[in-house]
Amino acid sequence: QVQLVESGGGLVQAGGSLKLSCLDSGRTFSNYAMGWFRQAPGKKREFVAAISWAGGSTYYADWVRGRFTISRDNAKNTVFLRMYSLKPEDTAVYYCAAGPGVAPVGYDYWGQGTQVTVSS
Repeated sequence: QVQLVESGGGLVQAGGSLKLSCLDSGRTFSNYAMGWFRQAPGKKREFVAAISWAGGSTYYADWVRGRFTISRDNAKNTVFLRMYSLKPEDTAVYYCAAGPGVAPVGYDYWGQGTQVTVSS
């Protein structure tokens, strides 16, 4: 069973950085690729980044443009999203998800989300 809990969100000024974490309290974390998504108010949920089960392969949305980095620590059942040079348009609820492949779609398990607010 996969149970995902995000943390690390908060309020940050434009240009700042944040590190999000997603902990899987289940026992099968290393079996899954992991992804990060976000949903801004009034907008559809969008893909941010994904990482393979072993961490050797990553995939980012085009708009990330080097500002975000996804990583994972299978010993700690945790996936991370480091965000740099944050902009007000990065304000959203950020979700982690677990699925079979490194892709922008096809995820089976989702966390509840963590709010990120970037002030101008």
